[in-house]
Amino acid sequence: MFLLYSFLLTVSFIILSPLFLLRREKYASGFWQRFGCLPKFEQTENPVIWLHCVSVGEANAARPLVEEIKNQFPDYRLIVSTTTRTGQNLAREIFKDKAEVIFYFPFDWCFSVRRALVNFQPKAILLMETELWFNFIREAGKSGAFVSIINGRLSEKSFKRYSYIKSFMRRVLSRVDLALMQDNADAKRLMQLGIHGSKVKVTGNIKFDQSYEDSGLTEILRKRFAVSADAPLIVAASTHAPEERWILEAFKRVWKNAPAKLPRLLIAPRHPERFAEVTGRIKETGFNWVRRTENESERDKTAEIILLDSIGELRAVYPLAEIVFVGGSLIPHGGQSVLEPAACGKAIVTGFYTMNFAAAVKEFTAKDALVQLPQTGEKYIVRKLAEVFERLLRDAEERKNLARNAFAVIEKNRGATEKTIENLKPFLQSHKTQ
Repeated sequence: MFLLYSFLLTVSFIILSPLFLLRREKYASGFWQRFGCLPKFEQTENPVIWLHCVSVGEANAARPLVEEIKNQFPDYRLIVSTTTRTGQNLAREIFKDKAEVIFYFPFDWCFSVRRALVNFQPKAILLMETELWFNFIREAGKSGAFVSIINGRLSEKSFKRYSYIKSFMRRVLSRVDLALMQDNADAKRLMQLGIHGSKVKVTGNIKFDQSYEDSGLTEILRKRFAVSADAPLIVAASTHAPEERWILEAFKRVWKNAPAKLPRLLIAPRHPERFAEVTGRIKETGFNWVRRTENESERDKTAEIILLDSIGELRAVYPLAEIVFVGGSLIPHGGQSVLEPAACGKAIVTGFYTMNFAAAVKEFTAKDALVQLPQTGEKYIVRKLAEVFERLLRDAEERKNLARNAFAVIEKNRGATEKTIENLKPFLQSHKTQ
């Protein structure tokens, strides 16, 4: 089965090669690193922890964990890998003083995986959230490294997909030493795929532990764009196509109905390669607009729409918002995380499709800590969005209640990082001397 998987991986790579060439700017970064061609890593007596974060969300979530790893296990050397270019850029910024090497995760062929494992010789490998790379996990286990899934989640959609190869998944998961899952549903799904129950623990979601101390960027952005309560800011975060079109139409309706304080809109597309496409959408609206990456000008202070075409700055934007719409939720993508804006104490709006964070959204909904749009046909989405935005803009008390309740849910669920470290400690201490 591993041979068949590797063969299919190779065929997929060949078929997708034209896409890699067309979008070389996105995929060229770290190309040879992905084949395991990495700078020579000098070994010392100190053991190595390899932490893998797919992209920006996982890298941000790993911040408190990395702090605790450095505090609790100072003898370990930390290396960090990412899959995406945006994740790589952010990791280089936030972990530059914590990790000795920050690099791209290898393609999941045995030869590229082995090269990376031989180069770094990690004693422990920590895979954030949903990274089940079959050859990597098998080769890591064979190398003698301790392999752990941390902050693990397994959506119903992924579970159904993996269920078709359940016997194969059992073999893959036999190489995992510890799986620290976000909630009971995630843990149950993973056990149903074949991992032994003794290896599975529920430790909560590390994203609840993220700190949002102001680094100074929030105030820089506040001054540059003259953000104030007189023109409340709606932030559309991590949007996917065609959500921007619906959001812009809803924003037009809000302006047409002229609430007492006309709002402004900041759009932050999930994927940087869509910045140009979203720019075109914004131009069609007729609103005054600016881009974050343009040179600062007086237009920044009066523009009705701001395009956040930068990477890693969304965290700094949330404190400026009155309302945050969390993207990926108006389409069956499954939604992005609501935890970041909640930790900033903001009124949150999502679409119907929140499968990726089902447990969190269920708790927020039960605590009246967000507004979730009902499932509806495409022609009604704009109207529903506009109605919710208008209601929240007019009702400051409802906004405050939503924000207060959201922050309370965050506070109630803190502690996953501590539980994660406590569960890792026996394994890391024993592997250090091996």
